[in-house]
Amino acid sequence: MISEVFHVARDMAFRHRQLIVQMIKREVLGRYRGSVFGLAWSFFNPLLLLVVYTFVFSVVFKARWGGAGAAAPQSHGDFAVILFAGLIMNNLFVECINRAPGLILSNVSYVKKVVFPLETLAVIALGSALFHLLASLVVLIIAQLIFMGHVPWTVVYFPLILLPLMFLCLGLSWFLAGLGVYIRDMAQAVSLFTIVLTFISPIFYPLSAIPERMQKYVKLNPITFVVEETRNAVIFGKPFNWTGWCIYTAVGVAVAVIGLIWFQKVRKGFADVL
Repeated sequence: MISEVFHVARDMAFRHRQLIVQMIKREVLGRYRGSVFGLAWSFFNPLLLLVVYTFVFSVVFKARWGGAGAAAPQSHGDFAVILFAGLIMNNLFVECINRAPGLILSNVSYVKKVVFPLETLAVIALGSALFHLLASLVVLIIAQLIFMGHVPWTVVYFPLILLPLMFLCLGLSWFLAGLGVYIRDMAQAVSLFTIVLTFISPIFYPLSAIPERMQKYVKLNPITFVVEETRNAVIFGKPFNWTGWCIYTAVGVAVAVIGLIWFQKVRKGFADVL
């Protein structure tokens, strides 16, 4: 089974590479097809959200970010920037996971085509989500330069932080995509789960705001590590957590392998169910 997974992964990296790239382009462009501003909406949306966060949290609530990473005096937009940094990582995870149960159900025509690699649908969904994450990251960096005046050199670690999250998203997407064909309630259950997960993640508050006895449980949250490390690297300029990254990457790769094995096993019954 492991050798089969290796061959599938190799095919996606080389044989199906052009197909994946073309379908990602089609999906991204298709989302804005017919609109006046077109692809520019991918930048306007996060920009508008950042403006709203800045007004609500900094002007209305006058919120300030606590914790060791924010010891320096904060401007009105600092809280919004710190909040936004966590949200863009969470949004990548939420978008991939929420779409996963319906990946096969919304592409039934591909199931009938023996030559179409169904496993690439999860990769295509991830690629589309990554495009919007990168657009949000550009907005974040511009806002950080405006409000904070600088971007730390540790921002170069961002791709490394993103890597294990990509593996985790792929693995869970493959698992949920296969399960969603047989259990149609998965979409509703997953949507509810991601809402709960968002609020128990250190996105709207620092990890230090949680009672110490409960922090170990919050750290088991799959989003906690990437949110904390993104802020440390992109906002606070703190040293990279190599030990945590190695553990998270190992877990992410394991989830991806298990998810792909599950998907390859259950896909044989897709045509009968659909």
